[in-house]
Amino acid sequence: MPPAFPEIWRLRLTVTPETLAPFEAVFDLYAEAVTMFMEDRTGMSDGDCPWFLEGFSRTPPDRATVIAGLSAVAAANGVEVPPLEIERVPGIDWVLANLRDFPPIAAGRFFVHGSHWRGKPPQGSIAIEIDAGTAFGSGEHATTRGCLLALDMLARRRRRLRVLDLGAGSGILGIAAAKVWASRVLCTDIDPPAVRVMAANAANNQVRSRVRACVSDGYRNPLVGRGAPYDLVFSNILARPLCRFAPDLAAHLAPTGLAVLSGLLERQERRVMACHEAQGLRLKQRILVDGWATLVIGR
Repeated sequence: MPPAFPEIWRLRLTVTPETLAPFEAVFDLYAEAVTMFMEDRTGMSDGDCPWFLEGFSRTPPDRATVIAGLSAVAAANGVEVPPLEIERVPGIDWVLANLRDFPPIAAGRFFVHGSHWRGKPPQGSIAIEIDAGTAFGSGEHATTRGCLLALDMLARRRRRLRVLDLGAGSGILGIAAAKVWASRVLCTDIDPPAVRVMAANAANNQVRSRVRACVSDGYRNPLVGRGAPYDLVFSNILARPLCRFAPDLAAHLAPTGLAVLSGLLERQERRVMACHEAQGLRLKQRILVDGWATLVIGR
């Protein structure tokens, strides 16, 4: 009997960079997950390229209700309502399909590849084999790449002994830190299946003894507090939770510790940094990949 996959509906808009944030706020009301990516058009700068905004829901969205919300936002911003697409996503194993199309990714000294890949990693690289399973994060996304580039840069300076990977997904960043420094790493995620995936990935990459995986909503799990203060914290999530967790990050970071923040667009940098500057944290380094920002911050 073939496996049954949950019904998923996708909402989609094409918007300008200026209206991305307000229309994203509408999708947040009617979708359980929201994603966005820039349409790369030859000859156009990143600031002029249109963006695709997509929302995913396990219940059929009410078109009239969503359009009413979009219309209100459009009127407030003096723009036309973009055409709304709503479609049911075919019931296939998207994780498996994604892994089949997932090419190896090089980011600094790190070489991330799927478990289906049978090639030979480049000489001198640190190879990380990932089976994303039901967890987000195959290394292909610009935010993960930015974090790996930041880690590659930091690894050339000094060793970080206590590492936290918050919202670790498939565990790429924590595994990379455990490999490059032989450090003790705590990987957390709010999703129990993701925690099982990251633990399996740690074992497959021979760092099981250095990587501990646990379920945690932000910094709430007591294990997170017991491991503090941290020399390095990865937080590759989204702009809003990054802002919400800023006080917790400051409380768990060692005096000379650094944090690598990602999951935010370049236009969201100012808001995210303002929240962390209020906690005494300052920008040390920034990396931009395809319109997504990775920020290295510290005291």
